[in-house]
Amino acid sequence: MDWLTENKIPVGKWASNIFDWLQIHGGWFFDGLSDAMDALIEGILWALETPHPLIIVALFAALTWGLQRNWKTVAFVILGFLFILNQGYWEETLESLTLVLCACLVCMAVGVPIGIATAHRPRLYRALRPVLDLMQTLPTFVYLIPAIVFFGIGMVPGLIATVIFVLPAPIRLTHLGVTSTPTALLEAAQAFGATPGQTLWKVELPYAMPQIMAGLNQTIMLSLSMVVIAALVGADGLGVPVVRALNQVNTALGFESGFIIVVVAIMLDRILRMERD
Repeated sequence: MDWLTENKIPVGKWASNIFDWLQIHGGWFFDGLSDAMDALIEGILWALETPHPLIIVALFAALTWGLQRNWKTVAFVILGFLFILNQGYWEETLESLTLVLCACLVCMAVGVPIGIATAHRPRLYRALRPVLDLMQTLPTFVYLIPAIVFFGIGMVPGLIATVIFVLPAPIRLTHLGVTSTPTALLEAAQAFGATPGQTLWKVELPYAMPQIMAGLNQTIMLSLSMVVIAALVGADGLGVPVVRALNQVNTALGFESGFIIVVVAIMLDRILRMERD
């Protein structure tokens, strides 16, 4: 077996060469992308941090009522935010929400069109499926290495790593929703003379909307799961006290910050779920 280990396939070296080449020849692209993502992050963070906390709570409560029409869910969201204020994690929560919102905007803006394209082109989906499998199964810590190489330290590499990890979810669920449109509906649309664009907007997308919303929900949950990992590359938010608690073996701090992440995740899930009580 020595001959097998001595003739090692240089996978790591190939990857390193690719990253070096991209860093040399694509620096302008990564700098521009970093500036755009940084502007997006700063804009959302400013919009969340500028108003009084109670105004933000009221806005989320109004959003919850508009989507769910359930006073119990609204009360839960209000109590959740008040609990976060009580525990002193308001600023960290807003920073994590900023990361989640940015990841949602990027993932849905990219993932939904790709999902629609793959639903109409089975060959494209078969070619893309191994890439999606790789993006979902590759250890998330591995994404931090190229993120640091291309974007340095801060919120941007945390956002990029989150997007790479989360992007397959909206692509797969959008593809599932569009491809599951009943043939009878499609044939009826064609019989009435609908163009492919009209069929997409008036038949396929409305039918696929529950799956697309499930993709948004998964995007939020997976983004929150990356909060702690993103903190390792300098991203602010609730992951910072978790990492600090781990370094200090501080049980109280770790439980507090971890429980706040759970509360945020449950609130966002209740706000955006499709079914109503």
